[in-house]
Amino acid sequence: MKPQRPKSATNITIKQNKPIKQKGDFYRAFEDVYRGTREEIKERLRVYLPFALHCQELYDECKILDLGCGRGEWLELMSENGFKAFGVDLDDGMLDACREKALHAEKKDALATLEQMPDESLVIVSGFHIAEHLSFTILQGVVEQSLRVLKPGGLLILETPNPENILVGAMSFYLDPTHLRPLPPQLLSFLPVFYGFERTKILRLQDSPKLRGSEKITILDVLSETSPDYAVIAQKKAGIKRMALFDDVFKKEYGLTLETLGNSYEKSLSKEIETAVETMDGIMARNMGQVREEIGGHVSGIWAHLTESGKASGEELEA
Repeated sequence: MKPQRPKSATNITIKQNKPIKQKGDFYRAFEDVYRGTREEIKERLRVYLPFALHCQELYDECKILDLGCGRGEWLELMSENGFKAFGVDLDDGMLDACREKALHAEKKDALATLEQMPDESLVIVSGFHIAEHLSFTILQGVVEQSLRVLKPGGLLILETPNPENILVGAMSFYLDPTHLRPLPPQLLSFLPVFYGFERTKILRLQDSPKLRGSEKITILDVLSETSPDYAVIAQKKAGIKRMALFDDVFKKEYGLTLETLGNSYEKSLSKEIETAVETMDGIMARNMGQVREEIGGHVSGIWAHLTESGKASGEELEA
């Protein structure tokens, strides 16, 4: 799930239409509070549509499998765009949410489901905020099996919290008691390459648009505003012309890195220091001018006094 700044327990309101009785309802209620509404998540997932829609240029029938499908936002979005979408999850509360929307989802294990799929039968295998819940051995199996079941040119999409965001990596990641460990982008993007995918792309997500290109970055921005989520999109090898259909989306840059924000902060700080130094130089120059005038006035007064005293002494001697 998307990590967010923690909310005060005294300010949390859980909307309930019926009493919570099952364990599965806890995680559904937890997501409603800490991840966002179905509408919000569905809107965020639209970032993947340019990748997904290219698959329809390759194949007439486009089946997708969503692992850990949750409330079904991705299943719904894919169905609306002409894909045959199927999801699996182990949480009863989440599956209830899918059934309420008449989405095709079943209670099954992610890796076991992949192992039962025929070779080259899917165009997309996706997992949004599932990787951080899996042991590394299981995650390796998911990536390896995804390569087998994808058609040439097909996509594996894995989204997870971004530990490059210091607030996420140090705190909000652990709000979810089912998270195991953060996954650095370099590690998660290496896995598909190791198992034979042709190329990968890191998409950094959910950053603040106002910070893109901003010349005023604070230390708090550096600590908390790096893209809080990221995704790795891996593509299975296909013919040159088929791969080229996806070049536009794979060449695009997405989100804010910690390095980008850090460099922007240094530039912003250097500019502020330079401005402060110039201001102090101006103040000192004005003050020095004033001091010179005052000293000059004192010296002139002393000189005039000495001159008058000298004249007076001379006149007394002549007398």
